[in-house]
Amino acid sequence: RGLGSSAHRAREDSWLKSLFVRKVDPRKDAHSNLLAKRETSSLYKLQFHNVKPECLEAYNKLCQEVLPKIHEEKHYPCALVGTWNTWYGEQDQAVHLWRYEGGYPALNEVMSKLRQNKEFTEFRKERGNMLLSRKNQLLLEFSFWNEPVPRDGPNIYELRSYQLRPGTMIEWGNYWARAIRFRQDSNEAVGGFFSQIGQLYMVHHLWAYKDLQTREDIRNAAWHKPGWDELVYYTVPLIQEMESRIMIPLKISPLQ
Repeated sequence: RGLGSSAHRAREDSWLKSLFVRKVDPRKDAHSNLLAKRETSSLYKLQFHNVKPECLEAYNKLCQEVLPKIHEEKHYPCALVGTWNTWYGEQDQAVHLWRYEGGYPALNEVMSKLRQNKEFTEFRKERGNMLLSRKNQLLLEFSFWNEPVPRDGPNIYELRSYQLRPGTMIEWGNYWARAIRFRQDSNEAVGGFFSQIGQLYMVHHLWAYKDLQTREDIRNAAWHKPGWDELVYYTVPLIQEMESRIMIPLKISPLQ
């Protein structure tokens, strides 16, 4: 009786443990390789600069004088994708998005050359006196999102940032590979990215709209398309935090 009782308890314990043990994903590749564009090796850097309120105008002027020189120099393998001020969201904030053609080697090459650039060194010093804080992230593109290419304006831009639960990036990608089809009618989808370095399990979706009312109309229209509500239902539980910024492009931004 004692042996039978022990065996029964062992089976019971094993069954209970199985309820709380997550099964290992059988995929044998990095999430970045499964989700990112394979035909390109571009790396993106997203910068957030919180500017002293009294310095924002001077900061914008300085950036508009110096950043295009880096963007236009042929021996720097990088391109300025967009540069904005946050309109709604965190105030007195500048956001810059850069593309490095060739991935990490291109990033290292640019950083090395800029350290030898006296004008850029002086720019960083002057800029630093205007900032309260700054942070950046290195990102890859989702394979199913639009390529962020220059566009005419005027537009407002929305950067929607999602902090996902660890381990859910593949699920997010699978759902949004279908969801993005619902948001292409008005050409509002600009780019979709996920973090590699910096704050991890971060996703950023970049959208362009004529104005706030157009944004509202387009978003409401998506709910009338069969299947959109289901995809939203399944992606919401994957999110820990989310944030929306409405941004206005600077004059030098390729995304206008």
